[in-house]
Amino acid sequence: MYQVAIRKPLTAFHQLIGGDWGKENEHHSHDYVVEVIIAGPSLDQHGYLFDIAELRKHVDRVHARYSGKTLNDLEEFKGLNPSVEHFARLFVQQLGKGLVLPGAEEITLQLWEDPETWASYRTRLPLLP
Repeated sequence: MYQVAIRKPLTAFHQLIGGDWGKENEHHSHDYVVEVIIAGPSLDQHGYLFDIAELRKHVDRVHARYSGKTLNDLEEFKGLNPSVEHFARLFVQQLGKGLVLPGAEEITLQLWEDPETWASYRTRLPLLP
């Protein structure tokens, strides 16, 4: 299985809800690193898994949606604790809107909350609307 990835820093804000997590319950930021990993079994006639420029366009689109924002204020987080796990899944779901990567079968988003802590979400492609 081949894999191609894009990494991009992302600063966003949130406050955790539904429990007592001390300072995490207060409005604060994280300097996340988003790592999008696309996998598939074969390469095209040019030796590529897919057009990385196409993936970059969609990563940039979703990045702009979250960059500098308070996650709690966004519709997709309504009623959810804005955990790194939920954020990883929701980022992938936003990526899926219009994303077409022929030859790719799987997408994994690894979301680093700090240099030592991450969560990931993995699913098959194409994503269903």
